[in-house]
Amino acid sequence: MRIFLQQTDESHTLSTSDIIDILSENDIEVERKTVYNDIETLRSFGLDILLEKGIGYYVASRDFELPELKLLVDAVVSSKFITEKKSLELIGKLKNLVSVFDAGKLARQVHVQNRVKTMNESIYYNVDALHEAIAGARQVSFKYFDYNIKKERVFRHDGKKYKVSPVALLWDNENYYLVAKSDDHKGFTHYRVDKMASICLLDEKRDENANNFNPADYSKKIFGMFGGSDTGVSLRFDNSIAGVVIDRFGKNVTMIPDGDDGFIVNVKVVLSPVFYGWLFQFGELCEVVSPRELKELLREHGENFIEKL
Repeated sequence: MRIFLQQTDESHTLSTSDIIDILSENDIEVERKTVYNDIETLRSFGLDILLEKGIGYYVASRDFELPELKLLVDAVVSSKFITEKKSLELIGKLKNLVSVFDAGKLARQVHVQNRVKTMNESIYYNVDALHEAIAGARQVSFKYFDYNIKKERVFRHDGKKYKVSPVALLWDNENYYLVAKSDDHKGFTHYRVDKMASICLLDEKRDENANNFNPADYSKKIFGMFGGSDTGVSLRFDNSIAGVVIDRFGKNVTMIPDGDDGFIVNVKVVLSPVFYGWLFQFGELCEVVSPRELKELLREHGENFIEKL
């Protein structure tokens, strides 16, 4: 099976004689009849081995096809929350799922070095522990940190442990976040998983109020994972950027026609600098209808930026 998976694909076959020679190199002496029987056993096992007459045998299909693995490799490479070391380890394992010939095609698209990656090697174990807590509806405790200019960890709250009821893990802007219910915050809040340390699963059950979490709604309201309270806003957009609005708020967003060239959406969002930046990028193609508070915040944000130019 290893020989077939590693050394064959639609463009590379092995004859019966080839297989006998490879087995012989591994101190396994067989006859042709044994090879035929073994191939039938592998087929019964589920390995999709085909015979191209006059050429040889090859594995025709696998659990993961090459285009699928390319997508997974791209996801690993672009994920900030996976360290460079872990990225290379994961990609190495993904390459083992195709023939040695296709593995070379995967290797050519790998560019991990010099990409922005997390410095926290414990990310794998953090994710595993948090998945277990969510599945078991249990609370967790952890320490939360930032980095200073020396790239050293600086723990928040003087190293005091946070205690929360985890409800979901979200991937946003190439980072992993834990969304949780905390007694210290109204509603739900979130934490960068790669900035969490000393995670402990607690025996205490998750807060019952945490069971009403809707990940899709949360993602629509939060821009750049900045927390805060929900605010209802009314925005007018030019018809030319309808696709961008749908990408942000989903296909179910209500788009009310406004004249021949625009439409209005009424949504709930968390007001944050990332949201302001999202609006600013559209220039004259976007207009804030309400609330006045948002108009004032945008004006103040823009003036503060201009003053520093």
